[in-house]
Parts: sequence; C-alpha cells; structure tokens
Amino acid sequence: MTESGPRIPLLALARRELDAELDASSGRSARTLYGGRDRALRQTLIALRAGVALDEHENPGDATVAVLIGRVALRWGANSAEGVAGDLLVVPDARHSLEALEDSVVVLSAVPSR
Repeated sequence: MTESGPRIPLLALARRELDAELDASSGRSARTLYGGRDRALRQTLIALRAGVALDEHENPGDATVAVLIGRVALRWGANSAEGVAGDLLVVPDARHSLEALEDSVVVLSAVPSR
C-alpha cells in the first residue's frame, strides 16, 4: 500500500508526469510509486521526452519495464528490444540503457539483489 492507499491511478499519473516532463529542462522525470529502503520491491514511474535516454547502467537485480505511454528501446551490448504501450520488457542482467523513441512513460519495477 502507498501513502494514498492501495489504489494508484497509473494512467492519470502517467499523463501528469508526461506533462511535467515536457516542461523540464532535463526531458525526464521520475517518482517512486511504491517501495523504498524498507521494502524489497521498488516501482518508479519514469517519463521521458522523445530522444532522451537513461544512460547505460548496471542492473542491480530483477527488473522489468512496463510501457504505459509511447515507445521505448531497451539496449544492452549489441542487443535491443522495443516496447510500446501495453508491453512489458524484462531488463537483462547486463549493463543497459533505455531510450524514449517518442514521448513515453514507463513503470520500472525492481528488486535489488541482496
């Protein structure tokens, strides 16, 4: 459960975050939906302007990316996978990046390795 209760209106939050991201100079924004230091699972809503990427980084554990709005590319090594609204991408156990191919909002779900 979150501070606001057991229900999170994902699409409404996604649209608001996308509007805020379009005004941000970085072209991206993020907010924790669930989890934190006292929980194993962490879910983060991430909005990205088209062409903006989360640079290559390590995978800290089990992770998925659910695409709510737009189209993204998950890249690792010489591999890549595209996802569109409604897709779930499994993040590989490797250094990877995520790029918005169009204005996008995703939910990153992660359980860090202990």
